[in-house]
Formats: sequence, C-alpha cells, structure tokens
Amino acid sequence: MVAVSQERFEELVGRALDTIPDDLAEMMENVVVLVEDEGDDPDIWGLYDGIPLTDRVDYGGGEMVLPDRIYIYRLPICEGCASEAEVVEEVRVTVIHEVAHHFGIEDDRLDELGWA
Repeated sequence: MVAVSQERFEELVGRALDTIPDDLAEMMENVVVLVEDEGDDPDIWGLYDGIPLTDRVDYGGGEMVLPDRIYIYRLPICEGCASEAEVVEEVRVTVIHEVAHHFGIEDDRLDELGWA
C-alpha cells in the first residue's frame, strides 16, 4: 500500500480531470466528482452514479435535479498500488473510466479501449 494523503489524492484527481479535452469537459453536465476513502465494495476504485448523457430524455422534466456523482475511492487505489507513480496513473485511468460512463460508454467498450 502507498500512503497518499487526502489532500494529495484530491490534487491527483484534479490533475486527471484537467487532462480531459476541453470540448468534452464542456459537455459534462450536472456532474460532480467526489473523493472518498472507500465505497461499499472495497474492490471498486471508482463509481459513476447518475444518468449518462446518452440516456437523458427530458432530464429533470424542466426541474432542477441533483447532480450525477463520480466517486473516486482513495484507499482501494492506494492499497492496489506499489508506488506513488502507480497511484497517479491509476487515478487518471479511474477518473477517465468514470467520466466515460457519464458519456454513456459501457465497461465492455472501455475494456476494448484499455480504460477498464
């Protein structure tokens, strides 16, 4: 396990988000990215909780809706990595993977693309 502080981990998540091309970042609607120590399943490194953009039909019915959430889990990632450099890479992969779900890209396709 690699010890990475909450503050440093949040910085890594922010840097990973900064690598998303501007035209895609501008299309991210009503979504928030959160860092938590862990989720309900200790084997999951990230989770998208929301309605993908491709499935939004009359999203919210003209009313305000809570944002979709992307969770990035610090402890499982740190436990699965042998170095901080590996944590940096896995945070990037996890962030991109979960953002892809926001855009409606499923796990099978992400696996084909090398982002599983």
